[in-house]
Amino acid sequence: MDTMKILAVTDEIVERLYTLASSGHFADVKLILSCGDLPYSYLEYLVTMLNVPLCYVPGNHDPLHDSRLAASLAEGCQNLDGRVTRICGLTVAGLGGSPRYHPDGINQYTEAEMSRRTRRLAFSIFWKQTIRGRNLDILITHSPPFGIHDEDTRAHRGLRAINRFIARTKPRYHLHGHVHFQRRNLVSSNTMLGPTQIINVFPYQVIEIRP
Repeated sequence: MDTMKILAVTDEIVERLYTLASSGHFADVKLILSCGDLPYSYLEYLVTMLNVPLCYVPGNHDPLHDSRLAASLAEGCQNLDGRVTRICGLTVAGLGGSPRYHPDGINQYTEAEMSRRTRRLAFSIFWKQTIRGRNLDILITHSPPFGIHDEDTRAHRGLRAINRFIARTKPRYHLHGHVHFQRRNLVSSNTMLGPTQIINVFPYQVIEIRP
């Protein structure tokens, strides 16, 4: 079976991607996935230059989604926060936001709040699975699961609700950002949790998967 390349981005603008995208370096990429905290103009540039679908979730530094406000949307891209979709032969779901570390923080959630969000999304996934017989291929989130690729700070500690969601839905891949990973020579950015491969994509990765 043929494989498909996905460009995953998160958290930090990589100036080199402007040149790579415009020079045809990513010509074989079929899908772009963003795990949040990137200027929407950056996502719009990538989707325009590569001319492939782009799905994203908002991070804790992104604006609150409002369909009436252009500044809160990435034009030409699909916001997957709390949603599941079928795209490029893959079933992809998304959960934006980070742990709540500020009372008035945007796109921030307590464990209880994120648990409610994951239950709603799991229901949508299981309904589609029952009706269409398709399992979840990729989960994209901004935050990592608890205890995997996270940090011991209030803002960057993983969310246990994501662990429970992964255990329940068993995606093949879980892509996340939020943690600015700078120790690739010492610690792996890939971790297996049961059948799920969890990847910290910071700041970007090209991932090759089988549809």
